[in-house]
Amino acid sequence: MTNENAPTADRTRQRFADAWRATALAVLRDPGVLLILLLAPVIYGFFYPWPYGTEAVTRVPVAVVDQDGSNLSRQIVRFAQASPRIDVRLVTGDEQAARQALWRGEIEGYALLPRDLKRDVVRGAAVGVTIEGNGAYALLNKSVLYGFSEAVGTVSAGIEIRRLQAAGQSAPQARASRSPLNTQLVPLFNPTEGYGSYVVPAVALLILHQTLLMGCAMLAGTWAEADRLRARPAAWLGRLVALSGFGLMTGLFFFGWIFVLQDYPRGGNPPAAALLLAFYVPTVCALGLLLGCWFRDRERALQVILFSSLPLAFLSGFSWPSEALPMPLQWLGGWLPSTAGIQASLRLNQMGAPLADVLPWLGKLATVFGLALAGLLWAGRLRVGPYPRR
Repeated sequence: MTNENAPTADRTRQRFADAWRATALAVLRDPGVLLILLLAPVIYGFFYPWPYGTEAVTRVPVAVVDQDGSNLSRQIVRFAQASPRIDVRLVTGDEQAARQALWRGEIEGYALLPRDLKRDVVRGAAVGVTIEGNGAYALLNKSVLYGFSEAVGTVSAGIEIRRLQAAGQSAPQARASRSPLNTQLVPLFNPTEGYGSYVVPAVALLILHQTLLMGCAMLAGTWAEADRLRARPAAWLGRLVALSGFGLMTGLFFFGWIFVLQDYPRGGNPPAAALLLAFYVPTVCALGLLLGCWFRDRERALQVILFSSLPLAFLSGFSWPSEALPMPLQWLGGWLPSTAGIQASLRLNQMGAPLADVLPWLGKLATVFGLALAGLLWAGRLRVGPYPRR
């Protein structure tokens, strides 16, 4: 309890400590808030990356329709069978059989090797190999197209090299003539070119954002229902620091354990990443408390915030380019804490960017924090009863 006869500084420190202790105990004693603030991020951290564990799509079931039956078409089939991207389950001369297998979901695509394939190649005529894929699944369709394209391209290169050798060039000269300008692709920030390494580091910040937002709003809604929102600034700061402590533990769990466990690109700039958490977590907590003060109802806060996850993901700019959004949505997304946290985290953790490159994002987080804190302090001065239940 606060001693009103004590000096002002001592009373302020005591109010801060009492509020910090009461908030921490409230989180630990509230099963719903505890589940969202601590247990949900742990569950998400282990199970959300699980479907992306293989990173890249491999061994997609396909078929080959060989209507030529020549040694050239059989060579293409062998190269397709050797590709790690696709798994040739069916070789047939009937395109209708392959199409039926595609419709039944037994395969995800097929390549059609037309009649007179070898004859046209020997004559030097242009020959096309048709590749059909299931466009409903973009990643599977990409593997089908790439797998067959690589197999056909390898065979085509071999034919052209032999043709150049027959014209009198040596093997090295023929290879140089076949490909006079070579390119070497080196992925910088996603070495495995995997889907998990692309999506999980960004979604981890969104998970942290949503769990903190819901947990803090639910707790503030509980205080509103009990008419305990009114508090002095020192008490609000104590509440905010207590909730931020839980958020920082969750953030360190993602950055320091989940990224290591799943072997995602990480560690580009650890000190700056820690500084980002120090900006990001209090901002989200302050905004969550302010939303809870506004909703004034525990369940309503959860219902509204829960359905904002997908719009926040699209506005953050990692899954959909923000430049493709209308200007009002670009402006709105740029000021969301989730956008600032995701963009800054990807630069610091995955790309190794210096702190100076993310200062604009940190500045936006600081601005949102200042506005949310001002709103909390203003709400703490109001005498408002609990939200009427129907």
